[in-house]
Amino acid sequence: MVTVRVMDERRRAKPMFTLEGPFPRTGRELFDALPPLPGFRAEVIEGTVILSPLGTPEHSWIAADLHDALLPVRRQRGWRGSVGGVNICIEGPREPVAPDYVLSPADCPRWGQLELMSSGVILVAEVVSPSSVARDHEEKPRLYAQGHVPIYLLIDTLASPQIVTVHHNIQHGTYRTITTVDVGSPIMLPDPVNLELDTSIFKG
Repeated sequence: MVTVRVMDERRRAKPMFTLEGPFPRTGRELFDALPPLPGFRAEVIEGTVILSPLGTPEHSWIAADLHDALLPVRRQRGWRGSVGGVNICIEGPREPVAPDYVLSPADCPRWGQLELMSSGVILVAEVVSPSSVARDHEEKPRLYAQGHVPIYLLIDTLASPQIVTVHHNIQHGTYRTITTVDVGSPIMLPDPVNLELDTSIFKG
């Protein structure tokens, strides 16, 4: 059975769409059949298609601040950064995920034209929103580790206290090293980034 879950934290009307041709049998097939859905982002997590409303301006500003903080290392190494708008394809299940931020080499392998292959990216980051707390803290670490993403950065300004967490060191499909600091304290982004991140940039 194919499941669609709509995360409707802002009480928007649920998106309406119709399918043409054979009915999709998997979450991936349903994702590929979706028409453009303005105001929403679509992902497939553990076989379920999830439609989430786009974040608030503050949500995007946090990802943009991370992008700015990584500018020196991006310039030095010729890496590319994307604040939303770029999906990655999780190798194995081929599930598409839309991180809030993606750091990748310019020649990162792709799945088709629009998705970067997960094992080719350097870092993904998620900014927690009210509808994504469990997903970002529990489901995304499993998914990104399965896809061999070296570093998963979680920024949670909804928590009390606000926190930033770095997941890395994948062994047997799981992140084995997890470091959490309060927003305002520095945290190390390990190799291949190798940068101490000043998390005070995420304070509202």
